[in-house]
Amino acid sequence: MSLPRRSHTVRLVVLGAAGVGKSALIHRFLHDGFQHKYTRTVEELHVLEYDTGSGKMRLEILDTSGSYPFPAMRELRIRHSDAFALVYAVDDPGSLEEVRRLRGEILELRGDKGAPIVVVGSKADLTDTEGRVLLTADVMATVEGEWHADFVETSARTGGNTVEVFRALLQQVNLPHRLSPAMWRRRETMPRPAVKKRPPLKKNNSCVLS
Repeated sequence: MSLPRRSHTVRLVVLGAAGVGKSALIHRFLHDGFQHKYTRTVEELHVLEYDTGSGKMRLEILDTSGSYPFPAMRELRIRHSDAFALVYAVDDPGSLEEVRRLRGEILELRGDKGAPIVVVGSKADLTDTEGRVLLTADVMATVEGEWHADFVETSARTGGNTVEVFRALLQQVNLPHRLSPAMWRRRETMPRPAVKKRPPLKKNNSCVLS
């Protein structure tokens, strides 16, 4: 009788100010599409399952609210997650300051546990005339040179570098990061209310990670 293969769960958390494009980034990665209408997110958990060859891997991507109405819940997510994408918008200097604050909070809460972080500049397709005010080189110098974190600029609208964000996160936690074309099959997600009364049913779809 063959032994069951090991199952491993990894949770990635996407944090950032409201309106920077966190949900759009995740939607582009999962569904290869872009939603033009902005809808405020409370919290949403996306669940994927991969066959890595040596076992099953459950990948959870947690999309968080930019308003953080429940600080205790945010602290719990930070303490018990594996890697973090801190998202700012290149047309919003205040959102970069929020990333700076979030990074400090993560480092404080995690302590010796470590904090794999990827800083993500969203709306990278914007030009100076279209509202970009944060220059790539300036932010990169801070993130890579001072914070010693990974840095990626991406555009959910065009799809540019979207996969690179999640590849960098998987690399941070030492997991296989080459995503197969099967990645683009539509997946179920689980909306998560701010106050859980009745847990939603979990619906997973399987993919292959090579």
